[in-house]
Amino acid sequence: MDTLDTLGIRWIELFAQAINFSIVLFVLWKLAYKPIFHMLEARKDKIAEGMANAEKIKAELARTEAARQKILADAGDLANKIIADARAAAARVSEVETQKAITAAEQILIKAREAAAQERAVTLAALKREVGRLVVQTSITVTGKILTPVDQNRLAEETQKQVV
Repeated sequence: MDTLDTLGIRWIELFAQAINFSIVLFVLWKLAYKPIFHMLEARKDKIAEGMANAEKIKAELARTEAARQKILADAGDLANKIIADARAAAARVSEVETQKAITAAEQILIKAREAAAQERAVTLAALKREVGRLVVQTSITVTGKILTPVDQNRLAEETQKQVV
């Protein structure tokens, strides 16, 4: 006991400080640490949700791209079929009819290419709009910020430029 007194340690004060420390620790835990931990957990969940939404958007974009490629392939196949049919019809007719059929086939080819080009332009425009909408939606979800119409338009335009 004398050594503790010599060192300036008093049991009653040491015990009181331990109780005070325990009270401060308890109050900090209840009022500071718990809310901070809950906020961090909620933020982690929100980030995970944003990442999941981004994956969904990537999958949707891939499906849209696949659909666009299928439409373009179908249009190409249709154009090739039309050309093949026109050439077969031209082979069955005489020399004069052959010239008429070739002219008609060339016109059909031009129209088919124009139709394919128009379909591609329409599909690409729709894809750009959809990608712009998905980017704006992802930005809103990930950042948690409500974007103004100006911000939304700017993001959509930048995305459309990059999609080309």
